[in-house]
Amino acid sequence: MDWLGSIMTAFSNFVWGMPMIVLLVGGGIFFTVYSRLTPFRYIGHGISLLTGKHDKDSEKGQLTHAQALSAALAGTVGMGNISGVALAITAGGPGAVFWMWLTALLGISTKFFTCSLGVMFRKTDKDGEVHGGPMYVITEGLGKKWKPLAVLFAFAGLWGTIPSFQANQLTAALREELIPKSWFSSPDMFNLVVAIVITLLVAGVIMGGLKRVAYVTTRLVPSMAIMYVLMTLAVLFNHLPEIPQLFQSIFVEAFQPQAVSGGILGVLIIGVSRGVFSNEAGIGTEVLAHGAVKTNEPIREGLVGMLGPIVDTLIMCTCTALVILASGMWQDVEGVKGVELTMQVFGQELGVIGQVLLAIQILFLAASTMFTYWYYGEKCFVYLLGEANRKYYKPFYLTTIMIGCLVTLDIIFNFMIGMYGLMAIPTMLSAILLAPKVKAAAKVYFAKL
Repeated sequence: MDWLGSIMTAFSNFVWGMPMIVLLVGGGIFFTVYSRLTPFRYIGHGISLLTGKHDKDSEKGQLTHAQALSAALAGTVGMGNISGVALAITAGGPGAVFWMWLTALLGISTKFFTCSLGVMFRKTDKDGEVHGGPMYVITEGLGKKWKPLAVLFAFAGLWGTIPSFQANQLTAALREELIPKSWFSSPDMFNLVVAIVITLLVAGVIMGGLKRVAYVTTRLVPSMAIMYVLMTLAVLFNHLPEIPQLFQSIFVEAFQPQAVSGGILGVLIIGVSRGVFSNEAGIGTEVLAHGAVKTNEPIREGLVGMLGPIVDTLIMCTCTALVILASGMWQDVEGVKGVELTMQVFGQELGVIGQVLLAIQILFLAASTMFTYWYYGEKCFVYLLGEANRKYYKPFYLTTIMIGCLVTLDIIFNFMIGMYGLMAIPTMLSAILLAPKVKAAAKVYFAKL
């Protein structure tokens, strides 16, 4: 499989070159400046929208604001925070964390624009169901002549939202801690059995459709996120004197990396790509979830959607990064990366109970991500192949879970991060072109407050 790994690495490196960094970081700067920091000034209002007091039963859509945000967070809070941060630090050192923070700060503005557009230019079918996503933003907002850009997003979204990475890292976590290795004759047999169990679990939820996914994620994601933050605070309490030095190393190595291929450009690319993999700002997947919200007010959902990077990267990813850096294990463990590194760190810091609790959270968070990714992928599948072929998507999706449990981490991660980059091209270009529409709608909306 070495040849396949080399191809996936080359694909990821090609997509995540300097043009992609300019598009995402430059685009985020554009949205922040163009909006005159409007998203940052209304964070409090965005939080208040989650209470549902502004919702109206007469408005179109399938999900409440809280359900839409939980569904979107289910696609980001999880393996990106626990495994993706570990991959970023082992590849780019402490400095990668700084660039992850930057993507989150700029991602607040980016998500405000993309999620507003997701509601502004969604489509309603003959059954009254709304369909949102960058492909509809492009065709409904920019016109049919831009359809090739919409097709590019749907194609990349179909492959970028397969659950293979989550399945792979969940299998690794279970193999590391929860299930005794003596129960199975070989690692391959273990992987196969876990693959079957995970597939059946996911099938049981996604067969109930979007509302069941939203019901499950609104209960799983907040509780697991709170438990994870409490665990990381318990670790950091034992390292309080070191925390200022950890922050210093993050800032210093962002611009003076010690051992990263490509120097500052290398660590910038690693940090931005892993940050985007974590919070998905500018990728477009968040638009698929927020586009189904029950509201007729696009700006309202933009304000809710922009909360994602705050929870996902600025809080969750920072917790993981500080714990890994405080442990020092990222420098000492040869060949261990991803979720296995995070598991070993919590084992060192909190003992067996830390590893067990983390494994349980990984189980639920990875599962909730796989539930949400089904919805994302199905939207792209139907857009490409039509409503008549929808029935073929679930078998395809469940098959990719099996594959993810059996292939190596590097192959699946590089494949998915490459597809994320391809999704960003149509999402960011359409959002930049349609930004005046959002600004005009925002002016009207905030005048009413």
